[in-house]
Amino acid sequence: MTQEETDLAISTCLLAGQILIENGSNMERVNDTMYRIAANAGLQSFQAFTTVTGVVASSNHRSNAQVVDVRIRRTDLTRIAQVNAISRDFADRKIDLRAAYQRLSLVDQISTKQPALLQCLAAAVMSCVLMVVFTGDTKDTLVAFLVGGFSYWVYLWLVSTFKVRYLGEFCTALVIGSLASTAVHLGFAHRVDDIIIGAIMSLVPGVPITNAARDIVSGNVISGIARALEAVLTAASIGCAIVLVLRYL
Repeated sequence: MTQEETDLAISTCLLAGQILIENGSNMERVNDTMYRIAANAGLQSFQAFTTVTGVVASSNHRSNAQVVDVRIRRTDLTRIAQVNAISRDFADRKIDLRAAYQRLSLVDQISTKQPALLQCLAAAVMSCVLMVVFTGDTKDTLVAFLVGGFSYWVYLWLVSTFKVRYLGEFCTALVIGSLASTAVHLGFAHRVDDIIIGAIMSLVPGVPITNAARDIVSGNVISGIARALEAVLTAASIGCAIVLVLRYL
């Protein structure tokens, strides 16, 4: 391989790993994808060090390694599926290395975010459905629907406006608790706990908790602990907000 081909292959591996980490993939999938791309690209002695904050990769016993910084945290399974599809097409020789890199660049650049109205509608439906599943309460479904949808709109606005981690979850939980308590006090609902349980589920860090456990079990201890700490902090901010509302309202 020429120097240019080697650089392109390593850059392709790094870009694939970066996209997977940014969009919520577990580290076992990240490592497997990077090493498969490297092997199919013909890289020798490929080594990669992956964490939730960055990826380091090198090959062919080069004196310098390439590094990519990871600062985005989100859950986007569509991007993960697209990276997996590109990796499989490259392994099956349906595309060459340069085409794989170009397709990965498009995946990284093109937004797959759904409209805010659709996200709020999904959160509203999930809130009332999960309230019924977890509590068996069918009387407060309409209130849970409204509280869940409106509070998620507040969450989206806070995240896009302030861009401060954990502030969005904390303030949104305050809104959920306040709306649920007010609805019960005004006689529009019966059980404040049931409404909070349903509406809060859209904020619960389920994917980070699952990935943290998966990373720790698979031996990626650094990433597993980091993700577990993020999930705990998110859950703590949600819980503290609910406690404040129930204590003083």
